[in-house]
Amino acid sequence: MSAASQFAPAAYSLAAVLAWGASDFLGGYGTRRANAFLFTTVVNAGGLLLMATLALSLRAPFPSAHSVAWVLAGGACGGGSLAIFYRALGSGRMGLTAPVAAVLSAAIPTLWSMFTEGLPGPIRIGGFVLAAAGIWLITRAEDGTTPEGIELAVLAGIGFAGFYLCLRQAGDGSALWFASLSRVGGLAVTGVVVLAQRRFRDITPAGVRWAVLTGCVDSIGTVLFVRASQSGRLDEAVVLSSLYPAVTVLLARLFLHEHFTRWKFAGIFIALAAVPMIAAG
Repeated sequence: MSAASQFAPAAYSLAAVLAWGASDFLGGYGTRRANAFLFTTVVNAGGLLLMATLALSLRAPFPSAHSVAWVLAGGACGGGSLAIFYRALGSGRMGLTAPVAAVLSAAIPTLWSMFTEGLPGPIRIGGFVLAAAGIWLITRAEDGTTPEGIELAVLAGIGFAGFYLCLRQAGDGSALWFASLSRVGGLAVTGVVVLAQRRFRDITPAGVRWAVLTGCVDSIGTVLFVRASQSGRLDEAVVLSSLYPAVTVLLARLFLHEHFTRWKFAGIFIALAAVPMIAAG
């Protein structure tokens, strides 16, 4: 295996970190003034429009029926979880709720991958441990209290794990179509909830713009994760991609002036140290 192909999954995963970290910040900020499910419906619609346009423009081959079924299932699972997650981010502190979902969404697929693909090498396992420690330090509450929205973050993390597993089961196929179809599944779930709630005006025009932007950035992250998953092991793609709370925390600190302690700095550095170990292990 060439050096370029060896590090390609890590490169895709780290690019997904930037996209998902930014989209989570945008989504958490946007849902502070909007209904979470209505906001996420617009997110899904915006992401679907961008991804479908790119897939059609580039003439990407449409996936098989087997892949479509798994991606739609993953999108439905992830779509509802995303709305719950945005609600958690909007109600609590982004710097604490985001990492909780990340830890759970990484742990479940990682264990699954170890059972189905075999144990990774000792260096990569060490990288997993470092990454988990880094995420925990980023999560660590200084006052010992449980932040508001933490229960919602737990539910979202479990749902995101299902999203990862479904995309893995979809196999190889166009990442653009996978991202498009996952938005279709998510749109179906959140749209049904919005219709049941009948809260069609619980979002401002500015909120719609934030949601469309969030959907586009989040979908780019999905494309990058799909490529990472297809070109390497699931546990490597999931663990590295789950470092996105570091970006969310930094943005929350810069723009919302959330409290940022030395433990969070230490967590980010430890997580970064884990990256080459996971990539080269």
